[in-house]
Amino acid sequence: MDGSKSSDNRASDARAVMPHKGGRTGLYILVAVIVAAALVVAALATGILSIGGSDESVTLTGAGATFPMPLILKWADEYYNTTGGKVKVNYGGGGSGAGITQIKEKQVDFAGTDAPLSAADSSGYGLVHIPETLGAVVAAYNLPGVSSLKLDGPVLAGIFMKNITEWDDLAIAALNPGVTLPSNGIATIVRSDSSGTTFVFSGYLAVVSDDFASLYGQGKTVAWPDGTIAQSGNSGVAQAVQGTEFSIGYIELSYAITNGIEFAQMKNRDGNFVTASLSTTAAAAAETVPTLPAGDGDWSQVNALNAPGADSYPIVSFTYILVYKELYDEQTKMNKTAAKTLLDFVWWAVHSDGQSYSGPLAYPPLPDAVVTLNEETLRSITYNGVPLL
Repeated sequence: MDGSKSSDNRASDARAVMPHKGGRTGLYILVAVIVAAALVVAALATGILSIGGSDESVTLTGAGATFPMPLILKWADEYYNTTGGKVKVNYGGGGSGAGITQIKEKQVDFAGTDAPLSAADSSGYGLVHIPETLGAVVAAYNLPGVSSLKLDGPVLAGIFMKNITEWDDLAIAALNPGVTLPSNGIATIVRSDSSGTTFVFSGYLAVVSDDFASLYGQGKTVAWPDGTIAQSGNSGVAQAVQGTEFSIGYIELSYAITNGIEFAQMKNRDGNFVTASLSTTAAAAAETVPTLPAGDGDWSQVNALNAPGADSYPIVSFTYILVYKELYDEQTKMNKTAAKTLLDFVWWAVHSDGQSYSGPLAYPPLPDAVVTLNEETLRSITYNGVPLL
């Protein structure tokens, strides 16, 4: 037929172009397969290719404060679900000191700390503070037969300085009329790691006790007296208090509630005995609003300890996420997708979606004024000089 080939000729042509050992077509296919495999491996390594499909996925890594850890872990679960499994947030705890070290050494994408950096340290490293929640530190105790205990600042400082060593000491008895206190010695339990919770607690004791301020002072670590029991993390202290009769230790409120541990009412600045709760923590935080810095300013000057107000619980603090103001970095190799995802996650956490999980875990929602400042800070964060939000 005109211009046509027989079926035998067509089959012969097909065999001619099929790859064979040593043929060019086979070599091209092999090279293409190798290149494609390399691209997939690279994409998986950088977190920009979903194993389950073509949609992008990102894994973010954080470490630091255990004070907000129950809430951050809840956020991680909910955000994973909200994004259809595209964003995974790993948060390792370890204490505020460890988190600060890791973010400074660029080992993590973000850090958690209850102890804000100084203005010089913050600007020197190019880090910004984003208050993500606030909470209360409580004096948790294990005192058989005593379900209600009242303490004030000077007595609490005396206990942790070991100036007050028995539960029936006159100073404790005077605050608890009608309560039968045992004569057993007091076991004090503190943090062994570099801790923002220690920073908050020691800061309060330094405010209410001149002796504590001069002998120990505020810090993420404190040279506590001999005979003190030290444990790592809020969870470690909580477990030690539970397992040690006649003990007292300091933990974030959420850990006390979750583990069913008794904690003392504290006498506040106005002279009222106040139980740590959502409302009394929020009351103390409200007193800090006039002192809030502008934008990504100096958060080290914001202090909710021993705040005034009839309902203010006296041991309250914001806790912060630290991120770099410029997220493009040759050392970390964070790509733009991951950088944008980090800011999207933090934006979600500090707004109503994320804050809706705070209350059930005993963290009050952020004051509106703090949310506004967080928005300004997040909008100022750049990737290669260009704002991401």
